[in-house]
Amino acid sequence: MAATIRSVILLSGGLDSATVLAAASAAGHACYALTIDYGQRHLAELAAARALAARFAVREHRIARVDLGQFGGSALTDSSLAVPEAASAGIPATYVPARNTVMLAVALAWAEVLGAQEIHIGANAIDYSGYPDCRPPFIAAFNALARAATKAGLEGRAPIVQAPLMELGKPDILRWGTALGVDYGMTVSCYQADAEGRACGRCDACRLRAQGFVDAGLPDPTHYA
Repeated sequence: MAATIRSVILLSGGLDSATVLAAASAAGHACYALTIDYGQRHLAELAAARALAARFAVREHRIARVDLGQFGGSALTDSSLAVPEAASAGIPATYVPARNTVMLAVALAWAEVLGAQEIHIGANAIDYSGYPDCRPPFIAAFNALARAATKAGLEGRAPIVQAPLMELGKPDILRWGTALGVDYGMTVSCYQADAEGRACGRCDACRLRAQGFVDAGLPDPTHYA
C-alpha cells in the first residue's frame, strides 16, 4: 500500500484555498494547514482559516506572523491606500509585493521539517488580476528554488509546489469545491471585510466571487455587510 502523502496547505480562509484543502483531504493526504498573518487590514480571514482547518480535520494548523504591512505598498496592508472598487488596467493596488514568495518560503521551511512531499497553494492565473506570483512561471521557478536551496532538495526529495486551481475559472472551482463538501459561507474573500467577516460586495474579489456563483449556477452564501 502506498504511503500517505504529507502536504502543507496554504490556507488563507478564502474560497480558493478552502477548495485546495478540500481536494487534498479528499485525495487522502495528511494535511498540515499553514495560514500567514502578513499584516492584512482585516483578520476575519484568519478566523475563517481556523474554522476551515477544523472542518477538514487537518493534522495541524499553524498561523505564522510575517508582517509585510510594515513595508506598505499595497492596499491590502496599508490603510492609507484605498481598496479599488473598479476594474483597472495593469496590476492593481491590491497586489502585495512578494506575498506568495514569502508564503511559499515559510511553507517550504515547515514542509522540510515535516518531511512533506507537497505544498498546495490556491494560485489561479485566470481570476487573479494578472498578479505575477499567481502564474505558472512563478510556480515553476519556486520549485526550482526548492530543489536548489534545501537539504531535502539536494537529497532529491524537495517538496513539490502544486497549484491545482491554476487553470480553472471561478465557476469550475466552485463546482468542484461544492462537490467536495466545501461550505463557502465559511470563507472570506473580500479585500475589505468587516470584523465579522462580512463582505463589501464592491471590491474586485467580491465581484469575481459573486459572478463565479452566478456562472456556476450555485446560490451565493456570502455574508454581506
